[in-house]
Amino acid sequence: MKPQTGRLFRIPPLYAILDAEVAGRVGWTLVDLTSRYLAGGARFFQIRAKHVASGPLLDTAKQIVALVHGARGIVIMNDRADLARLSGADGVHLGQDDLSAPAARSVVGLEAILGVSTHTAAQLDAACRHPVTYVAIGPVFGTATKSAGYDSVGLDMVRQGAETARLRGVPLVAIGGITLGTAADVVGAGAASVAVISDLLSTGDPEARVRAYLERLTV
Repeated sequence: MKPQTGRLFRIPPLYAILDAEVAGRVGWTLVDLTSRYLAGGARFFQIRAKHVASGPLLDTAKQIVALVHGARGIVIMNDRADLARLSGADGVHLGQDDLSAPAARSVVGLEAILGVSTHTAAQLDAACRHPVTYVAIGPVFGTATKSAGYDSVGLDMVRQGAETARLRGVPLVAIGGITLGTAADVVGAGAASVAVISDLLSTGDPEARVRAYLERLTV
């Protein structure tokens, strides 16, 4: 059986990142926020909780997986291949300092979705050489939400990365500082999907904000 790669994966245009710290600062639990995003039409999620203990995070992940799978959506676990497997999530997203893609595959299995964050052309090219489902590039714009220790890459890198990913047969996700006002430009530069954290919470109405993104990205 071959690993699930980009050639088999139709990636949704909006990648809603459920960040525990960002959500908590504005009074949302990840489970409640998932419900609002689903109501707005989101179907592609990542659970990101860098500082939550494994037990509580697994409990939360199982609740989110049940909600999203009930709506026929997709849930990815950030960093934690073990919790992705235990929670029934659809896959794992890896950073540059996390498990290697082959090691993560040994945990989540061949059919799981596997994404990798990249920040340079060399990292993106290297990631595409592994059995990944998608690659991410960023930060596209300046952001205080997710610090990777890299400067913003801009739309030119999105264009370059999208071409590299296309040649390798995987979709490109763009992340970092993306807003409703810039999302269409990012997709126009070649990204198959935009990953958003803070801007989905910027108006206090996450359901409406998700709906606005989907309207903007599917015209």
